[in-house]
Amino acid sequence: MASDKPHMNLAVIGHIDHGKSTTVGRMMFETGAVPAHIIEAYRKEAESKGKATFEFAWVMDNLKEERERGITIDIAHKRFDTPKYYFTVVDCPGHRDFVKNMITGASQADAAILVVAAPDGVMEQTKEHVFLARTLGITQIIIAINKMDAVKYDEKRFNEVKKDLSDLIKIVGYKPDETLFIPISALQGINIKTISSETPWYKGPALITALDTFKEPSKPTDKPLRLPIQDVYSISGIGTVPVGRVETGIMKKGMKVSFMPANKDGEIKSIEMHHEEIPQAVPGDNVGFNVRGIAKGDIRRGDVCGPAEQPPTVAEEFTAQVVVLQHPSAITVGYTPVFHCHTAQTACTFVELRKKLDPRTGQTKEENPTFLKTGDAAIVQIKPTKPMVIENVKELPQLGRFAVRDMGSTIAAGMCIAILPKQMIK
Repeated sequence: MASDKPHMNLAVIGHIDHGKSTTVGRMMFETGAVPAHIIEAYRKEAESKGKATFEFAWVMDNLKEERERGITIDIAHKRFDTPKYYFTVVDCPGHRDFVKNMITGASQADAAILVVAAPDGVMEQTKEHVFLARTLGITQIIIAINKMDAVKYDEKRFNEVKKDLSDLIKIVGYKPDETLFIPISALQGINIKTISSETPWYKGPALITALDTFKEPSKPTDKPLRLPIQDVYSISGIGTVPVGRVETGIMKKGMKVSFMPANKDGEIKSIEMHHEEIPQAVPGDNVGFNVRGIAKGDIRRGDVCGPAEQPPTVAEEFTAQVVVLQHPSAITVGYTPVFHCHTAQTACTFVELRKKLDPRTGQTKEENPTFLKTGDAAIVQIKPTKPMVIENVKELPQLGRFAVRDMGSTIAAGMCIAILPKQMIK
């Protein structure tokens, strides 16, 4: 059973047209996740439309509209296996969708492949994606220098691009000497599954082999329990059953718990996963649990369950580092969009813009700016309009990240770096 293997969410990032979809399609094909006859059918269709090189990309972009435009729009979740892991690929079109999908829900990536085309080298979006990957907590990265066929597998060009990328990733805190740089041609299948004679000068592993060098994401069982509530059910003969995913810590039968910001206490009578009762739940487990002392109306989606002695933190105000992804005009003090953090959606007000940062370096660019616009990174002070749970990203990263949405789109992304806690009186 493949599910016996550890699971990793893999983000594939990089500048538009650098070959992200083709790389993913090729990996899926080489690992047997997509059968050869499907690729062949895509190839014929691609040729008939005059796009003969798109067949691997089409594995991911199987939306008709995308085929005709030759670009990736939708996020496709695809699964493939290596000897060590099974991966879910979060294929990331533009960085705006990438961030929204990275922050919300199950696509919190554990690791990333950065795809950079050898002819172009580092482009604007390459920089943005590297910075965002780091901001969003991706600590492990492999760099695939793609389209090596277009530079005739030239070692000198590979080294030039590698040097530029080393300088870039060092700025945000990745270590170039601990990062694998792999010359590939996703289209030709070069250095994807096995090392090719086209690059006799390259001595490292092929891309798929390299994925097994990622370290398994640790399950933060040593942290206090945090379980954001997704739904609450009332089941006759049992009682109140909240449902959610354990993000940190361990939930055990008999535990005394607090729900915040509802400010309600209870005791865990039983825990169920996949319709079976289990004695305890660990990070990553999606569970339903029965709580003594809690009525259905006491708690709701967005509340967080934690140990009574270390309850989830309710913020009076918090300091955040944010990146503005897209805003039609500018963000100023008083702006009150909706913050999506774990399962909570809470309107929050920007009460102070402290400093603007250089998104490439993280250094302060301007103190107390009057506004923030698309592309800006900043340190800001935020005040929720009603009680909400958020944690310091350094202590509990799973509950410290958020997306900011307004007018139906993601305006900004960020993380909480300090909290003024609200005093909750029992």
